[in-house]
Amino acid sequence: MQHPDQPSAGARGGDALRPGGHAPAGHAAAGPPSSLRTMPLWPLAATLAVQTLATMSLFSVPAVAPAIAAALGVSGALVGVFVSLVYTVGIVSALVSPGFIHRFGATRITQVALLAVFGLLAIGAGGTLVGLAVGAVVLGLAYGSIAPASTHLLVPNTPRSAFNMVMSLRQIGVPLGGVLGAVLLPPITLALGWRWALLVQIPPVLALMLLMELPRRRWDHDRSDTQRLFGRTLLLPFQLLRDGAIRRLSVASFVYSGTQLCFVAFMTVHLTTTVGFDLVRAGQVLATYQVFGAVSRPIWGWIADKWLTPAQTLAVHGLGMALAALAAGRFGPAWPHAAILLVAAVAGCTAAGYTGVAYADFAALGGARRTEATGLGTAVMFAGVTLMPPAFSALATGWGYPAGYEMLAVCSLIGAVMLVLPRRQ
Repeated sequence: MQHPDQPSAGARGGDALRPGGHAPAGHAAAGPPSSLRTMPLWPLAATLAVQTLATMSLFSVPAVAPAIAAALGVSGALVGVFVSLVYTVGIVSALVSPGFIHRFGATRITQVALLAVFGLLAIGAGGTLVGLAVGAVVLGLAYGSIAPASTHLLVPNTPRSAFNMVMSLRQIGVPLGGVLGAVLLPPITLALGWRWALLVQIPPVLALMLLMELPRRRWDHDRSDTQRLFGRTLLLPFQLLRDGAIRRLSVASFVYSGTQLCFVAFMTVHLTTTVGFDLVRAGQVLATYQVFGAVSRPIWGWIADKWLTPAQTLAVHGLGMALAALAAGRFGPAWPHAAILLVAAVAGCTAAGYTGVAYADFAALGGARRTEATGLGTAVMFAGVTLMPPAFSALATGWGYPAGYEMLAVCSLIGAVMLVLPRRQ
């Protein structure tokens, strides 16, 4: 798909990817050059580490929220405002970042994102409510750029036969960062205080930022000093919505991301208030969800590379999360613990396991505009995370949890159906 004012920088590698992950007509036999057949191990390791540290910093505040609330004399519910602020600002950074990536290079923008992570940790550790709010804005200004930058870096060096799996491996950084935050930060808070729980994350962030300077010149060889940063450049992600396949993928990604966060945000409170679980058993269910989400991501990527198209794979995700949502809405005291764990595992594999394939499909559909397409995908996912949980909360408050989960099921099914509609090449 071609668009006006298309820069040559960053285009290499994108033309090899088209809807369904196939090469354009006339190029299937040739395949990528032999130098691109090897897996991009170091770029993958770097982008995985960046995603992990950034996500860990984002969920640091929720992980130690009770201690922060007690120290500052505020309600712990304000943690929701913090997370929402990061994602809301992240929508803007996701849409704006592609121009900066083309101009300065994906590695440099990734370093800037790590600098923003440092900013959140340093400012937040100051110990004021205003500081935490400012830190959330600082992180949000760069958090949306991480996926577009890593996609821009990985695509040219990733063999087409493993593209979905590589993108899914990178996305393991999201649940990994959440798990590290949940496991490591509370004990540090109990031993040293919540400010130290933020400060101890700074050394690895700064070390990674400095290490990425070593390959920066080589990894950012395609940057363009003539790339415009503002004006029509800002409209390029929206222009991609002219493509019907990208529109349908955007709708599905919005719904899927919102469903993913609804499971995380409401599962524990649902199990403790409706089923009668204590916090330990409810935490086991949530941990099952997170673990299956992390483990399943590369498996889904492999399936999308070898067996199904990305759209078909994502449609299976939508069907699975719809079934899991319908089952979760009917949880009650009579449900066996094993059955609830099974539902959590299915929800984890689908609602928490789709993002790698979705990002890969955005990049494939975007072609030479893969960076802008990934920015668009990040923006719609962040929008789903921001908007769908309040809708779930309103339904659950007014009509009970089954109503909220039924909304998730209907929306997920709609997304799945849209994805399997015929695509025009």
